Amino acid sequence: MRLRVEFTTEPFDLDEAPRHALVAREVIEAAELDAVDVGPFGNTAEGGADSVLGAVDALLRQALEAGATRVSLQVNVIGEGGE
Repeated sequence: MRLRVEFTTEPFDLDEAPRHALVAREVIEAAELDAVDVGPFGNTAEGGADSVLGAVDALLRQALEAGATRVSLQVNVIGEGGE
Protein backbone atom coordinates (compact mmCIF):
# COMPACT_ATOMS: atom_id res chain seq x y z
CA MET A 1 0.00 0.00 0.00
CA ARG A 2 1.20 3.51 -0.80
CA LEU A 3 0.54 6.40 1.56
CA ARG A 4 0.79 10.18 1.48
CA VAL A 5 1.46 12.09 4.69
CA GLU A 6 0.84 15.81 5.07
CA PHE A 7 2.01 17.54 8.23
CA THR A 8 2.72 20.82 9.99
CA THR A 9 4.37 21.58 13.31
CA GLU A 10 3.61 24.42 15.68
CA PRO A 11 4.21 26.98 17.05
CA PHE A 12 4.78 28.93 13.85
CA ASP A 13 7.47 31.57 13.46
CA LEU A 14 7.17 33.68 10.32
CA ASP A 15 10.66 35.16 10.69
CA GLU A 16 12.65 31.93 10.75
CA ALA A 17 11.93 28.23 10.87
CA PRO A 18 11.83 26.98 14.47
CA ARG A 19 14.03 24.07 15.52
CA HIS A 20 11.10 21.62 15.62
CA ALA A 21 10.19 22.43 12.02
CA LEU A 22 13.77 21.89 10.86
CA VAL A 23 13.98 18.59 12.74
CA ALA A 24 10.70 17.39 11.22
CA ARG A 25 11.91 18.22 7.72
CA GLU A 26 15.22 16.47 8.32
CA VAL A 27 13.38 13.32 9.44
CA ILE A 28 11.21 13.27 6.32
CA GLU A 29 14.06 14.08 3.95
CA ALA A 30 16.23 11.31 5.48
CA ALA A 31 13.47 8.67 5.29
CA GLU A 32 13.15 6.29 2.36
CA LEU A 33 10.27 8.23 0.82
CA ASP A 34 9.61 9.72 -2.58
CA ALA A 35 7.78 12.83 -3.72
CA VAL A 36 8.92 14.81 -0.66
CA ASP A 37 7.81 18.45 -0.71
CA VAL A 38 8.67 20.73 2.21
CA GLY A 39 7.37 24.25 2.58
CA PRO A 40 6.83 26.98 5.16
CA PHE A 41 3.19 26.07 5.92
CA GLY A 42 2.99 22.37 5.16
CA ASN A 43 4.96 19.35 4.08
CA THR A 44 4.05 16.23 2.12
CA ALA A 45 5.73 12.95 1.34
CA GLU A 46 4.72 9.69 -0.29
CA GLY A 47 6.00 6.15 -0.09
CA GLY A 48 5.28 2.59 0.91
CA ALA A 49 3.25 2.08 4.06
CA ASP A 50 6.14 0.81 6.20
CA SER A 51 8.36 3.73 5.20
CA VAL A 52 5.69 6.38 5.74
CA LEU A 53 4.55 4.97 9.08
CA GLY A 54 8.13 4.66 10.32
CA ALA A 55 8.85 8.23 9.26
CA VAL A 56 5.67 9.47 11.01
CA ASP A 57 6.75 7.77 14.24
CA ALA A 58 10.19 9.38 14.08
CA LEU A 59 8.69 12.72 13.05
CA LEU A 60 6.33 12.83 16.02
CA ARG A 61 8.94 11.80 18.56
CA GLN A 62 11.71 14.08 17.33
CA ALA A 63 9.58 17.16 16.59
CA LEU A 64 8.02 17.03 20.06
CA GLU A 65 11.45 16.59 21.66
CA ALA A 66 12.63 19.62 19.65
CA GLY A 67 9.90 21.86 21.08
CA ALA A 68 6.81 21.37 18.93
CA THR A 69 3.64 21.94 20.93
CA ARG A 70 1.38 20.59 18.19
CA VAL A 71 1.84 18.35 15.18
CA SER A 72 -1.02 18.15 12.72
CA LEU A 73 -0.93 15.35 10.20
CA GLN A 74 -3.07 13.54 7.74
CA VAL A 75 -2.31 10.16 6.17
CA ASN A 76 -4.07 9.04 3.00
CA VAL A 77 -3.98 5.77 1.09
CA ILE A 78 -3.05 6.68 -2.48
CA GLY A 79 -2.53 3.24 -4.02
CA GLU A 80 -2.12 -0.45 -3.55
CA GLY A 81 1.06 -2.50 -3.89
CA GLY A 82 4.52 -1.63 -2.59
CA GLU A 83 5.46 -2.30 1.04
